[in-house]
Formats: sequence, C-alpha cells, structure tokens
Amino acid sequence: MRTHAQAVVIGGGVIGCSILYHLVKAGWTDVVLLERSELTSGSTWHAAANIHGLHDSTNISRIQHYTMGLYKRLEEETGQGCGVFQPGSLYLAQTEAREHQLRLQAAKAKLYKMDFGEVSRDEAERLHPLVDFDGIRCIMWEPAGGNVDPSGVTSAYAAGARAGGAEIHRFCPVTATEAQSDGSWIVRTEKGEIHTQWVVNAAGLWGREVAAMAGLRLPLQPTEHQYFVTETIAEIAALDRRLPSVADRDGEYYLRQEGKGLLVGAYEKDLRFWAEDGTPQGFGHELFADDLERIEPNMMRAIERVPAVGEAGIKRVINGPMIWSPDSNVLFGPVPELSNYFCCNGIIPGFSQSGGMGLLAADWITSGESRYDMFAWDVARFGDWADAAFTKARVGDQYANRFKIHFPNEERAAGRPVRTRPVYETQKALGAIFGLNYGWEHPLWFAETPGATDTDGFTRQNWWAPVGQECRILRERAGIIDISNFAKYVCHGPGAEDWLNAVFANRMPRGVGRSCLTPLIGTRGGIAGDFTVTRTGDDEFWIIGSGMAERYHQRFFRAVPLPEGTTFESRTLQTCGFNVAGPASRELLQRLTNASLATEDFPFMRSAWIDIAGVRALALRVSFTGDLGWELHCAKEDQARLYDALLEAGREVGAGPVGSRALMSLRIEKGYGSWSREYSPEYWPQEAGLDRLCKLDKDFLNRAAVEKVLAQVPRERLAILALDAAQTDASNADATGGEPVFKDGRGIGRVTSGAYGYTVGQSLALAYVRDAGPGDPVQVMVLGRPHDAVILDRPPFDPDGVRLRA
Repeated sequence: MRTHAQAVVIGGGVIGCSILYHLVKAGWTDVVLLERSELTSGSTWHAAANIHGLHDSTNISRIQHYTMGLYKRLEEETGQGCGVFQPGSLYLAQTEAREHQLRLQAAKAKLYKMDFGEVSRDEAERLHPLVDFDGIRCIMWEPAGGNVDPSGVTSAYAAGARAGGAEIHRFCPVTATEAQSDGSWIVRTEKGEIHTQWVVNAAGLWGREVAAMAGLRLPLQPTEHQYFVTETIAEIAALDRRLPSVADRDGEYYLRQEGKGLLVGAYEKDLRFWAEDGTPQGFGHELFADDLERIEPNMMRAIERVPAVGEAGIKRVINGPMIWSPDSNVLFGPVPELSNYFCCNGIIPGFSQSGGMGLLAADWITSGESRYDMFAWDVARFGDWADAAFTKARVGDQYANRFKIHFPNEERAAGRPVRTRPVYETQKALGAIFGLNYGWEHPLWFAETPGATDTDGFTRQNWWAPVGQECRILRERAGIIDISNFAKYVCHGPGAEDWLNAVFANRMPRGVGRSCLTPLIGTRGGIAGDFTVTRTGDDEFWIIGSGMAERYHQRFFRAVPLPEGTTFESRTLQTCGFNVAGPASRELLQRLTNASLATEDFPFMRSAWIDIAGVRALALRVSFTGDLGWELHCAKEDQARLYDALLEAGREVGAGPVGSRALMSLRIEKGYGSWSREYSPEYWPQEAGLDRLCKLDKDFLNRAAVEKVLAQVPRERLAILALDAAQTDASNADATGGEPVFKDGRGIGRVTSGAYGYTVGQSLALAYVRDAGPGDPVQVMVLGRPHDAVILDRPPFDPDGVRLRA
C-alpha cells in the first residue's frame, strides 16, 4: 500500500469508484481507494440501477446524460461488462401538473439537443403492449432510458482506475483521518497509513461515521427501501425485444423489465427509518425482512396500470438500506471549514448520476471548481442548524413524496421551524406565510385570510394576487421587507482594506460612509458571489451578501490569509435587518430619526450609523427593489422594537409589510440579478453586466482567470424579456426560471428568473441569450409551450434610476 497519495477515496461503492476513475482521467494517477469490505457492499449491490437523463435541473440533466453515455464507452475501454440495457423509458402524466413538468423537460431537451419527446398513445402501446394508458394525458419517450448492472458498473470504474495507475484496497477499513497543519491529511488503516493531499468521503451508508473521524456531522439518515421482481410473464417471454421502463410518477412506483419478468419499486408513505444512531460496522451485503404490505397501495396502482404484474407471482423481494440528505440531493463538495476534505454522500439515483458525479468531483479536486454550477448539491447548503430532528423529518418527507413534483417557489413544511428571529410571531400575526432560507424562517407574503397556506403549481397560485398588492403598496407608498436572512460580515483592523481588495474584484470604498458593489470571482473566472461593501470606519467595513451562500463563500474568504491584527467575522446571527423602500420611505423613516435623510445629506450608495426609534442601526441607502430606500441593520435584540416602530409609522403613510416574493417581482422589474440565478460561477462578468466592477489594475482572488475571460467575446448576455400578456394570461402562468428561449425555432438561451411585474403590467423574465438583441421577438417555453416575448432594451421600471436616487 502506498504511503503517499494525491487523494484517498474512502468507499468502494459505485460513487467512490467513479471518483477514483475520473481522478485518473484528469491526470491524477497517484490515488488510492480504501474499502472496508468488498466493492459494492452497502447500498450499491442491491440497487435497482435504473438510468434516466431528464431532470428538472438543467445541470443535473447534463450530468445524467453524460453518465448514460459513459457506460458503453466504459465497457469498450475496460472490457468489463456494465450490463447496459437501454430499451428506452416511457414517462406518463396523469395530471395537468405532471404534463406541465414533462413538457418543460421536453423543451429543455430540445434546447440541449437531448433525445426526449412526446409520443402518441398508439406508439406507446407499440413500445409497451402491457401498459394500460387509459387516463394518461401525455406520454414522453426517452430512447436511451434503461438500467445497468450495479456490480458490473462498479467493477468497470475500478478496472479503468487501476489501469490508469490507481490502487484499490479491499477489506481495509479506515480507522482515523487526521488533518495536518499544511492542509494535508493522514489516513490511518489497520494495514498502515497514507499521507494524502485530499480525502474524499464517498463512504455511502457509513458517510456519517467517516465524517465524524474528521470532526464533522453530516445531515444524513438511512431508510429501508423495497422493490420486487415477478416470475416470468408469458407475454414478455414471447417478445424478441426488451420492454421500455415505465415512469408513472403520479402512481408513485417505478417499473421495468428484469429477466423475463418485471421489477416494481415504490416509495411508500409508511416508511421505515434505519440506523438512526449510526450504521453498524458489520453490515455489508445483508437485506431486511420483506414487508410488502407497506407498499401495497403502490403495488395496486402498478397493477392497475400494468395488469400483468398482478397476474404473476413474486420471485424475490429486495428490502435494503438507502441513505438520504434532507432534500434527497447529494452532499457534494469540499467542506468549507476544512482544507482538502471532499464529501460525496447521500446519493439516491446513483446509477443515473455516478459518471457525472465523478467527473465534477475530479474537476473540483484537480482544478478548484466544477465545470457546472452545482449549488443545489453543495454540502455548504446546509449548516449546523440541520440537526438530527430536522434531517429525520425532511428525509421522511422526501422519501414519502419521492415522486411528488418540486414546483417553482414550493416550500415544504417538514422539520420546520428550525431557526426564527424575534419578529417571527409578530409576522405570523400579520398573516405571514413563511419560507426557509438557510434554516431561517422568513416571510414570503402576507395573507389577509387567517389560516391561509401556500398552494403549489406551475401556474399562478393563491399568492399571486396578494403579492401584487404588496408590490403596489411599495411602489405607490412604501414597503417594509425583512432582510435579516442576508449574510452580514465585519472586517476590522489595519489590514482590512488591503485584505478586502485582495478578495473582491472591485476597489474598496475609500471614504467612511461610502459603499460599493463588487463581484467575487470563481476559479474559472465566473461570478462566485455579489456583495455590498460599506466603509463604516477608518479600519472597518461591513460586507453584505447572499444568506444561503454564507457557508459556500467561506471557501473564498479562507483562500486569502488575513493580515496580522485584522479580523473578519460573520454577524449574521447577531444582526437583523429591514429594507424600507418606496416613494414614501424617506417620509416614513424621517418620522423615527433626527438624522437627515435628505438626498444632499444622505445620497444613494452612502451609509451611516443612525438612531431610529431609539435603536442604533447601520443605514445603507440601497434597495434591491430598485426604488428609493434604505437598508437598516440592527442588533438582534432590537429587531422587535424597530419593527413595531416601522409598522406604526408605516400605517401613518400608507405603508405595510412586504414579503420576499414581492421583492422578486420588484427586482426583476428593475432588471437586477440575483446570486444563484443570474450570478453564478458559470457566467462571466461581461455576460452579466458586471465587468465594469472588475478592476484589473489591482490584484485580487482569481484575477488571472477573470482577466482571461474578460478578453473573450461574451458567449451570451443577460437580457430582460417581456412576454405576451394575452398568452400568459391565457396560460395563467409566468416564467419562473429554467424555461428555454427560442428564436426562429432555434434555441438561444434560458430563463434564469421570472415573475409578473405588477407595477409595470408585464410578465417578465431575465434570461441569458445569444445571437439576439433588444427588439427581437423570441419565444419562451412557459409550461413547456411557446409564449411570444420581446427582448427589451431597458428595464421597464425606472430605467434611468430617477426614483432610486431621488
């Protein structure tokens, strides 16, 4: 066994072997995989191993298509069979919402040149004569869908990695992982130790235990999961071809051919958690006792759709463990608080994603960043607030609703509330409907009807009209928005200005009370973040950024050493905030403070510490609404007193509370981008209109990378689109994000954000487009169907910033 390695992968399931294989392909040949037992032990060996390409997330669709195409190439490269069967997959829609979902996926497939589209009932019956298609509204066909052999795929990855120089050690459990002062690690085993630059935790069911060796707690929880295989079915035995798999997600089961019978699996409501206190070390290739009664309702729906299932005997039942994260997505990426410790844990559709997961992990480890923005997978999306109770509640909801559509703007209630701020009960009494942002409850909108809750769907929902009223109140008078979920930081000390200049692309403000907007640049030159930086003293700055990205951004802040005597700390827990915006915002606030808010005394992009309603607050003259307004940041202990005063003064001027959904609409009216939507490591600054904020006459984090991309022609540009009102009204829907954009039948881009612009009377979308400009007619695939739109040359609200600077 080697004593030194570039990376040590812990876990010999399909994911660990894929990461090892892709590290070798990326040029890292001094790599080792350690497996406590035999390869595939744990969850890999008993997986149903279905493969499919389309996903609601564009980037996940990309990596799933990469994975599906990899398996046959892997067979050719290694000579190891992967048991690839690709007879195709049929996707069925029983409901209008499912039809919307499938049509959106088909539109994305057309944009990205993926093979997925609608077929007629006649064609579907020819493809799968055992299915009863009565009651089906829409049928989609994916020719490359199918399944693979779990052991064959894992062995092929392992063979490919070994051929490239990697070592694999079976029956070699890891006993310790010890961080070294230089960022490297010592990995200890019963057979010796390895000094390695990187540790990769791909330990599957034992991911929690391996993480604990490094002092980490991962939000993971295993469950039982069952599927069964029928005896031979005569109709299948008589065929000279393999039947396609069936994705009838409204029926809450999956079905495919296995041998000359059928395999049927289900995610039942009456689930069973397993190993809540830790996965047993001696567990490996064991299964649980059959318990088909739990999945009987799902089985009956499968029998109704495919009667042959009910006529065949059951040949075998598989009831084995799976390990889940709170949102059923993998926990992926380097742990922000540690050096060179990579997680890849909690994978559910492992055989649809294994290749892409290995590819992106190798990207990140060898080059510092993955080629696609995968924040939806990033381990940094959860913090310490995601405790065992939250994880269990969310995993239970995810499992029981595995095939439930994740609608745009949907907020699920399981495990909440986790974290609340002092005004939570006041906001609840005002009718607030809450969402979750990095563990915090925050108001989405305010309902006038007691007991109201969100409805969910692709069309306009019950909150559409109340959100419009909030927008109009703010634009006509003023609105009070809770912005406490923004991330807040303070940098203090003699080296503060120099350090911030070394981190951020823009030049830091020189004068006290001045502010600037600045991008944070990623390893490949894209936009890793956007921040407001305010100088509050000679040696002190406040920095405000995305709350849900606070842990993610730690990676960048840790990359630049702090000068001696200088500190940088988060104030998010200790600080709350409100944005008071709208034409009457000055009047409202001036009733509560003796500080002059007149433009000549308090111009746009300036800040000051002021006393307001007896509360000391940092006031910044900025507003994400694009309107006249101030952000007020105060101590958590003062939040309730400040909120009460703002509400009382607001009533006197006709203002009221406003939620984050209204803020979404208002910022789109102004054409403002948002992190994780318009701003992402995938997008270059000049594509997002942020190139003017990158000062190449100074050095800063990843300057060379951004200088290189700034020298290139933009691949696409961020644009604002106005959709045809008659068509969106007829569909009762607006763009929400992800919809493809076409021009003359050719895909030219996709929507990043969308909403109805209530105060400009237009259905709007922000989109990245190429080969198109202002005035061009385009089509946006709302609900997967074309809706006419035009590219605007300016934002429809206050394009000259007159109100913003009033």
